[in-house]
Amino acid sequence: MGGFFGAVSHHDVVLDTFFGVDYHSHLGTKQAGLCYFDDVVGFQRQIHHINNSPFRTKFENDVQKYTGNSGIGCISDADPQPLLVRSHLGLYAISTVGAINNADELIRTYFSDQGHQFMAKSNGDINMTELTAALINKENDIVSGIRSAQEKIEGSMMILILLEGGALITARDRMGRCPVLIGKNDDGYCVSFESFAYQKLGYHDEYELGPGEIVKLTADSYETLSERLSEMRICAFLWSYYGYPNSTYEGSNVEIMRYRNGELMAESELKNGTLPDVDYVAGVPDSGVPHAIGYANKLPGIPFARPFVKYTPTWPRSFMPSNQAVRDQVAHMKQIPVTELIKNKKILLIDDSIVRGTQLRETVDFLYENGAAEVHMRSACPPIMYSCKYLNFSRANSEMDLLARRMVQEIEGDEGQKHLEEYADARTERGKCLLHTIAEKLGFASLGYQNLDQLLEAIGIDRSQVCTYCWTGKE
Repeated sequence: MGGFFGAVSHHDVVLDTFFGVDYHSHLGTKQAGLCYFDDVVGFQRQIHHINNSPFRTKFENDVQKYTGNSGIGCISDADPQPLLVRSHLGLYAISTVGAINNADELIRTYFSDQGHQFMAKSNGDINMTELTAALINKENDIVSGIRSAQEKIEGSMMILILLEGGALITARDRMGRCPVLIGKNDDGYCVSFESFAYQKLGYHDEYELGPGEIVKLTADSYETLSERLSEMRICAFLWSYYGYPNSTYEGSNVEIMRYRNGELMAESELKNGTLPDVDYVAGVPDSGVPHAIGYANKLPGIPFARPFVKYTPTWPRSFMPSNQAVRDQVAHMKQIPVTELIKNKKILLIDDSIVRGTQLRETVDFLYENGAAEVHMRSACPPIMYSCKYLNFSRANSEMDLLARRMVQEIEGDEGQKHLEEYADARTERGKCLLHTIAEKLGFASLGYQNLDQLLEAIGIDRSQVCTYCWTGKE
């Protein structure tokens, strides 16, 4: 994933941009960058790897050197950015969030003639932000270029541009899979993925871009340069997992959605008689916790508790190391047991989702090693059957990296891949078989998944506007 933040004002925005980007650190762990524009010194830019250090520690010395009444920055799990680009459209800085699935095709079609080149990374791939800028630069103005680039890109692409002179141009991707919001204070405006990032800086909610909408911002005003499109498919995982608890997208708050989702899960279990005999309900920290609170609040006499906590001062993000074995070890080291709440207890554990299942098995083993009598598992969303092709969430080298798909293959081989819809439905024989197989594989006393209808009910916006591709495989 990734996130960006930008600001333009009548006063210096170096610190606003620094803190605004820092508040997107939950969205990425690999690259980060800042770029400012000052009328006297021009553009000032810095990029750092953040694999092993938080954003703040890498950039806190840099910002003391910069000045500017406008700036942009990003956190990214993809490529180094923002990039500085010089073309017939002028000199500008650009940052993007999204995924391009047809990069090779785009290069062959539009940039294979003599005179075109891209800086290749060590694995031969190119920077997706650089490719996006190249597509924009094929047109006669930036707005036409953004529209053209987004039409050509298969995937999604949010764009934030800092122009020479200090104005900002931002664009939400054509299907609105992620949010782009505008905040306002007395001296100017900001652009952000997360609303709380600017609210903490003294800005208030001003405007939320629609799908495909392009907006220009100056210190005095903002204006729409290209109108919003009619269709939207905003990512459901914003609410289930990677959105920050106090964020609100399309009028629906993340934390409230998670409480409601847990409540709906509990109501179904009570109605269907599938609620196991447990001592308490617990959430996998951190994003599973609010789902578990909502779940426990609906149960008579079964409280919420925290049988283990994360130790984050040394490893704030368990997925930072590039090596999977190291990531798993870090995840294990972070889990600190509250033995009194584990030993001889029957625990119902709720996680936001089950993607690959690797760390979840470690968590279950950890609870049993500390004396748990039973560990029951509930996922706050349906089985993930497809790798996301629009964002970096749940992306995999193979669909078989996904636990549910891998188990389907074990159960029925290639034939099972033709019946994924049945396997995703716990009411069918195939669905029951999948639950049993995963529970046995990961050591759960029982397993349940939230169904798609209730997940969408918890989100609370028009269902046709929510992307559910990773569960259904449908556009």
